[in-house]
Amino acid sequence: MLTDDAVTLRAHTADDVEPAYRMCQDPVMQEWTTIPVPYLREHAVGYLTEVIPAGWRENTSWAWAISYAGKYVGTIDLRDGVGGVGEVGFAVSPEVRGQGVMTRALRLVVRYAFDTLGWSRVIWRAYVGNYASRRVAWKVGFRGLVTVPGGGVSRGVRKDEWVATVGRDDVLEPQGNWWAVPVLENNGIRLRAMRETDAQRVMEACNDERTQRWLSGMPSPYTLDDAAWFIASRPHAAAGGEAVTWAVADATSDELLGNVSVFELSDRIDKTKGEIGYWMHPEARGRKVMTTAVELVIGHAFRPIEDGGLGRRRLVVKCADVNTASAHVAEINGFTLVGTERRADPRRDGSYDNLLTYDLLADER
Repeated sequence: MLTDDAVTLRAHTADDVEPAYRMCQDPVMQEWTTIPVPYLREHAVGYLTEVIPAGWRENTSWAWAISYAGKYVGTIDLRDGVGGVGEVGFAVSPEVRGQGVMTRALRLVVRYAFDTLGWSRVIWRAYVGNYASRRVAWKVGFRGLVTVPGGGVSRGVRKDEWVATVGRDDVLEPQGNWWAVPVLENNGIRLRAMRETDAQRVMEACNDERTQRWLSGMPSPYTLDDAAWFIASRPHAAAGGEAVTWAVADATSDELLGNVSVFELSDRIDKTKGEIGYWMHPEARGRKVMTTAVELVIGHAFRPIEDGGLGRRRLVVKCADVNTASAHVAEINGFTLVGTERRADPRRDGSYDNLLTYDLLADER
């Protein structure tokens, strides 16, 4: 038995069969794990009363029932362990998700792997897109995340997989930042997280002639699949501490009007700076939409991390010297022109424009 006074890890009992069976009917559970689908009661019986006890007897896997508020709410296990390195797996009932239960359970089990089993490293795996599992692992200090294309198998189908590890001497605390995407609103403009339903408007904006001209790294033509990929990649950038991206939306209709991001947030040399980038849907131009959006982002970026902000010291905006609309957004928001890189901004036709750099310091606001 392992406990931290809030969460207790104990042996499974026959009384856990029914709640385990119910938990495995959850669509989220079925999507991200390898349990049989449909999941029958006999599967729960076999796993809890045969597979788990056999693992303990044979010293090949170690599984605990997670007890919270006196109730069974999930299972966590260690397996393999050959050469002092093994893997952890876990699942929790929907009714307690978001309450820190699994984070507590994972920390207890990792400590057991190091202190009792004598392991030197624990491996965590999850299918790409399982941000709930990834966040739990991040909170317990798993690091060095990599993506393995086709690394996992679920019911005969190969899936891309995330893998991260934590070592015996590592601190079991979060490494780096996992940025939130808060809703920011002013003057009829709302900044919010990107959604799958924004894809059509993203495609329209990114196929626009002006957007294509100034952001020459974008695909051309820009397809609906490109838009879907962009939207799906934004949580990964936030989870990795790299960038925060907002949809710029109309506060009344919630229709996407543009996009604004703060990126370069995980620079190894200077972790106090950030760069702002933006683009607009052509229908929203000329309405001071982006000026308002950037103003909101500046306030959030300079806010201390402990107060929910990004804790930046310096912000940068870069644009071609002939992109007067982008330069105007920077200037009206108080940025200062600090440099010009000659012929540094490539165009699709092989030519280059001069690249302007504007900056703004936190103590100037």
